[in-house]
Amino acid sequence: MAEVKAGDTVHIHYTGTLNDGTTFDSSEGREPLSFEVGSGQIIPGLDNALPGMTEGEKKTVTVASADAYGPVNPEARQPVPREEIPDHIPLDLGTQLQVQTAEGQTMPVTVAEVTEDTVVLDANHPLAGQDLNFDIELVKIA
Repeated sequence: MAEVKAGDTVHIHYTGTLNDGTTFDSSEGREPLSFEVGSGQIIPGLDNALPGMTEGEKKTVTVASADAYGPVNPEARQPVPREEIPDHIPLDLGTQLQVQTAEGQTMPVTVAEVTEDTVVLDANHPLAGQDLNFDIELVKIA
């Protein structure tokens, strides 16, 4: 039976959970996730778990934060003077917004803190600093 190797296109079903058991993502009810192994299309820790698997095989993988979305970067949290944010922009904690960088790129941020004078916007990935657990099933090697 064929085993997954770098360069193969695979189709997997997965459920991703945090250490407290909270599900953060799943392919349940959707088509399997398809990608090329070793191409950098998914987080490294999950990508590295696939070589050697065979079709129909299931496994559970724990991915350290360094091999997922990395550590929380304190420099990715930026205070912005509140008067620079238009009144129509919602500033509830946890609200996800899009900001434009000085280079013109769009970047997702989360409202992390709001005071009378400032709003702290966090550009860290929401799963940064977290170890992730995946239950995966290799559906197909294409």
